[in-house]
Parts: sequence; structure tokens; C-alpha cells
Amino acid sequence: MINWLALADRVIAGHELTDEEALAILDCPDEELLLLMQGAYNIRRTYYGNKVKLNMIINAKSGLCPENCGYCAQSAVSTAPVKTYKMVDKETLIRGAEEAYRMRIGTYCIVASGRGPSEKEIDTVVSAVKEIKERFGLKICACLGILKPEQAARLKEAGVDRYNHNINTSKEHHPNITTSHTYDDRVRTVETVKQAGISPCSGVIIGMRETKQDVINMARSLRILDADSIPVNFLHAIDGTPLAGTNELDPRYCLKVLALFRYMNPTKEIRIAGGREVNLRSLQPLGLYAANSIFVGDYLTTAGQEKSEDYRMLEDLGFEIDFAEEQQVVC
Repeated sequence: MINWLALADRVIAGHELTDEEALAILDCPDEELLLLMQGAYNIRRTYYGNKVKLNMIINAKSGLCPENCGYCAQSAVSTAPVKTYKMVDKETLIRGAEEAYRMRIGTYCIVASGRGPSEKEIDTVVSAVKEIKERFGLKICACLGILKPEQAARLKEAGVDRYNHNINTSKEHHPNITTSHTYDDRVRTVETVKQAGISPCSGVIIGMRETKQDVINMARSLRILDADSIPVNFLHAIDGTPLAGTNELDPRYCLKVLALFRYMNPTKEIRIAGGREVNLRSLQPLGLYAANSIFVGDYLTTAGQEKSEDYRMLEDLGFEIDFAEEQQVVC
């Protein structure tokens, strides 16, 4: 039996988990789960107190993607019925930012499907971001696919604070999920945005038939990549995708995964992302004892729970929304 609170103290003091300790977290007996989560919370509280960062996605371009990612309803190999449309206009992006501001959501995420952005799409995002920063002062995260260095430089100059490009799974498991790009392609994009001076956001999707060692490798790879923000998605398998019918997760294991990412990446923003409603179910509130960030509202092709439920959950937990009060809307 591992003393989870003592391990948390060691992590806070600078200890990096061994693979054996990481596996023990994923194999934590259910009767010790609350002690494990207490340790995760002790680490979280050290760096983030009781604050929770809120994020909102706008699906700026849907479908029409040439990639063959097995989890994605927007991919070329998916037969799932999803809306398809080209990049929305600047005004639509700005209206979404205004909604985020009104809801006290600190990070507005502009997400577009596809392998990577065209110059016209970069133009639209750059123009919108400049006005959003001026009017609302929100933190902007862009997620536009594989990025060229010159595109990253333009996004940085426009005011993009963070760029998301998930590793999604381990390097070893990656060829089982997609073959239209490599794991190294994803890592290069993360390094490209770091070199441009943009904060890197990179995360994972859990539940894609990976092993526990794959999960450990993901958490360690993101530690090595030094991603500032780590969204942890739990697969919500969609009919029409290659991973349709996959249902490997239960709420207790999801909590253990979140604990692992907190113990492995103690100083980083850990976000409970897609699939939390269907996989964590009634245990969603416990996830925030390890994570310090959530998405509010809908995801890309799946619906989230009612926004009011998220705010009620935070209130019931006694957590505080991390929102810069000095931000002032300019109409």
C-alpha cells in the first residue's frame, strides 16, 4: 500500500514519479481512491488554491478534414452525421468571445478542423483576435492543426496566448489511431508554437484501447514537452467513427487518470475536457480535486451539460472562478 499523501508531499518537493508509482496510481484500489484524490488535491492546492479556470470552445470550422483519426467524427473516414462548414467570419468569432466574457470564462478557444490552416483562415483568426483582445481582454487559445513557423509568428503578434495541439495518445499507440500524420508531426507543432513565444497546450484522449503503460507514457511525454496546459479528454465514441462502440472507461478509473496527470505534472493546468459528462458521470465534482480547469458548454461535435450545472458544481464545491476582474468590455 502506497501512502498517497506522503507521495504527494514528495511530488511537491520535486520528486518525479517512477513508472512503478504511476502504475500504482492507475491500479489504486477503489477503497483508497479518496486518499489518492486527497493527495492530488494537496498538489493542486499548492499551485492553484481553490481556483478553477473556465474555457469555452467555438467550432470555427467543422468537418471537411482529410485526416483519418479514428476518434474524430470530422475525419475523412467518419460517416457520422456532423455539420460541415468553412471557417466562420470574424464577426462570428467576436460574438462568441462576447458570450465567453459575459459568462466569466477566462479562455476563449478558437478551434478549426483540418490538417492545418490556410493563409486566408489565419487572416480571419488574426483579425478577430486583435479585436477580441482590445474589447474583452480574454485569453485566446487557437487550435488550427499543424502550424508553420511563420503562421505561429503571426498568431503571436495578433495576441494569441496559447495554442492547442494534442499528442492524443502515446507514441507507441499513435499508428493505431491515425496514419495520415505522425506522432512526431504533433510534437513538432508544439515545439513550433513554443519557439514563437506562445504558451503550449497539449493533451490526450483516454479510452482509445491503449494500455496503462501508454497512459503513463502520455503523462510523462507532456512533462517532457513542458506543456503549460493539459486537457484530458475521455473518449466519447461516436457512431460512424472507427472507434465506435469502444467503452472501456468507468468513473473511478477516470479519476485515477486525472490524479496521475496531477502527480506527474504538478505545476501544470490540468483540464477535464471532452467526454467528462458521459465518463465521469456523477463523480464529475471529484475530478476537480485533481484538475483545476474545465470546458464550459458544448464541445466540437458533442454536447456538454447545461452551463448552469457547471457553475452550480463549482459553487457547491466552494471553488472560485479564476477570472481577471480588471477585464473591461468595450462595446
